[in-house]
Amino acid sequence: MTLGRGPLPALLYEDLLRAALVEDLGRAGDVTTDAIVPVDLRGTGEIRVRQDAVVAGVDVAARAFTLYDPTVQVVPCVVDGARVAAGEVLVQIEGPLRALLTAERTALNLLGRLSGIATATADLVALVAGTGTEIVCTRKTTPGLRFLEKYAVRVGGGSNHRFGLDDAVLVKDNHVAVAGGVTEAVHRVRATVGHLVKVEVEVDSLAQLDEVLGLDGIDAVLLDNFDLDALADAVRRVDGRLVTEASGGITPERVRAVAECGVDLISTGWLTHSVRNVDVGLDC
Repeated sequence: MTLGRGPLPALLYEDLLRAALVEDLGRAGDVTTDAIVPVDLRGTGEIRVRQDAVVAGVDVAARAFTLYDPTVQVVPCVVDGARVAAGEVLVQIEGPLRALLTAERTALNLLGRLSGIATATADLVALVAGTGTEIVCTRKTTPGLRFLEKYAVRVGGGSNHRFGLDDAVLVKDNHVAVAGGVTEAVHRVRATVGHLVKVEVEVDSLAQLDEVLGLDGIDAVLLDNFDLDALADAVRRVDGRLVTEASGGITPERVRAVAECGVDLISTGWLTHSVRNVDVGLDC
């Protein structure tokens, strides 16, 4: 089965790949490969996955090779979102052997990272299947890689929270403290932002939730670190008037019980800040 919602345009990630390749090349290029491999020697290679996974970043990895050397020929063997078994070939490569070995690490770093995120997301999505709850990522991403990491979440069957601070309003505890309360914070927001900007308010108690429910101009409520009983009570109190999002303490062991409280969304930062890379390697 293939998950995901379509590939990314290469234009979005070529600058990132160029910067990553330059970072790896340093000030003198690949001195090891250049010393050992004749300049005119050609070769072939296969990128294989070494564990079961949901793949993300195939096209990104492929483009790393052709961006470094346009004469390299790359044939993707799977598409992003594919569930693959250990040992499967993801990409076939042919071209100057120097190019294959020099671009290898950049390609594998990104492919392994994005596949790790997609796999973890797919696992969580499977755990809440049938509840109607969506799994959502956060802004806890690797600097410079946010759009790719959020893409990998979508590939895994999840959805994205804000891409940045300008996407939507999220009134958090520090905002409430500065404003002197939830009501004043929401009034300031609604007096400033446009009519198309969604507003979400984070609450950490049922009392705060009741205050939010008495206000106009709010679209969603983030129920932060609620225990299961309080979470189910919160969903009943909202009664469909706002989008409900649960966050805090989300683990694979607990995620199903959280979803069964009836929340619309479950958000978790570890999908993008703490997952383990999928093990992928290039065999030449």
